[in-house]
Amino acid sequence: MSVHRVTALVLPGQSTFELASAAEVFGLRRPGLPHGYEFAVCTERPGAVPTLAGYDMLVGADLTALDAADTVIVPGRHDPARHAPPAVIDALQRAHGRGARVVAICSGTFLLAQAGLLSHRRATTHWRLAGELAARFPDVEVEPDTLYIDLGDVATSAGTAAGIDLCLHLARTDHGAAYAAHVARHMVMPPHREGGQLQYSTGAVADHRPTETLAPVLDWATERLHQPLTLDALAAQANTSPRTLARRFADQLGVSPGRWLLQQRVAAARALLEETDLPVETVAQRVGLSSATNLRRRFHALVRTTPAAYRRSFGHREQSTDSPIRVSRTSPRGTAP
Repeated sequence: MSVHRVTALVLPGQSTFELASAAEVFGLRRPGLPHGYEFAVCTERPGAVPTLAGYDMLVGADLTALDAADTVIVPGRHDPARHAPPAVIDALQRAHGRGARVVAICSGTFLLAQAGLLSHRRATTHWRLAGELAARFPDVEVEPDTLYIDLGDVATSAGTAAGIDLCLHLARTDHGAAYAAHVARHMVMPPHREGGQLQYSTGAVADHRPTETLAPVLDWATERLHQPLTLDALAAQANTSPRTLARRFADQLGVSPGRWLLQQRVAAARALLEETDLPVETVAQRVGLSSATNLRRRFHALVRTTPAAYRRSFGHREQSTDSPIRVSRTSPRGTAP
């Protein structure tokens, strides 16, 4: 496994949670997991950098640290409307120009927009700041309800927990689903939330009755991915109508039942491609996608590569068993960030 160098760029008034999220995913070595990342932090002027939490953090590296980074992460900032110093903008543009992936968490998206990295491109940020981002940078295609957007060379996320989702997504892209799932287990996090899921927001709630959790039906479905599963079958298991179940999925997961089910099937396929040498046709049948042709089409739509190419990149070629695969479900929504 090649080691990927990740460097976080911090500025005075630094948000601590977003920085800690990146450090947790990319900066810690975990038992039983190959060393996949080198993590560093830099700033324009090394020394004490004030944070929003009332303490200073000591940063020893300057902006030249970005010259060696494979990925540059810009965590949230206290004052996104404040224009960054020219040296910071130049360093970001230089890193992106030589091929580094540049990632923004929460209000860090404003800094990428200032650097011109989001011109005529899709981006997101915390829902509370989306209107301001769109007003200040009208050439950016702001998606206010999206958890995260990965364009390959540039990625942006919403606030707080969505930053963790994006970091785990990047770990999955770099080192495979099994690696990212291992990190997520240590963090006691669901291994994967799709970037297209909705952000949390503080809209008016007309009905204050408690919402019944989807957890039992999600567990039931993930144990039966190899079987045909219809909306009617899921609704019957949840003891509700298909229309009510679809509404619960939209409320708690931000996706339709069909979309969620497809995500679980592709996640199971990724695990089998990484951990077994089963033929693609067999993998397709094991995860309920019926044929290799259907698996290739669905897999490419979600993962942006073919099953064969994915296996070449992340497969461990371990001996397979005949037991059905079980993947961790995406947890229902909790509280707003």
